Amino acid sequence: MARKAGGVDQIESAKELLRTAKTVDELRTAQAVLLPLELGLSLEQTAKAIGRSVGATCNLRTRYCKVARREREAPRSKRALRNRANATLEREAQILDEVLAGAMRGGVVVVPQLKEKIAERLGKPVALSTIYRMLARNGWRKLAPDTAHPQGDAAAREDWKKNSRGSWIKS
Repeated sequence: MARKAGGVDQIESAKELLRTAKTVDELRTAQAVLLPLELGLSLEQTAKAIGRSVGATCNLRTRYCKVARREREAPRSKRALRNRANATLEREAQILDEVLAGAMRGGVVVVPQLKEKIAERLGKPVALSTIYRMLARNGWRKLAPDTAHPQGDAAAREDWKKNSRGSWIKS
């Protein structure tokens, strides 16, 4: 015969979690604790009911009980977790608002020129890919392609356009 499920002291908090669960993970955790205690289900039956493996169900129960007894910290939300972030999302939005003031009025955004301004405000060097991801996270997108290289000679380009023979004209 299997041993009795532990965690009787967490029944009330698990019931509260079941009522207030906002994510599937929270709901499954509450079910993993309550089903064996309230309905007398085995770990295998509980795992089948919540759609997880026996090992994962056991881990859910153990983690919940340890957090409830304050033996362990609660797991952080995956949405709030941004490893190696240069700034918070709010700070990123503030920096982009400062740097892109001209673009708000219809100006063109040239990312390599933004790089220095953003790096200055963050206080450390950043890669171009970081700037592109920052812009994407804050709702900016590329609307117009670059038509010329920033270090190119505009006069030489115009001279070439005027003096070059069209390839479509028959001789």
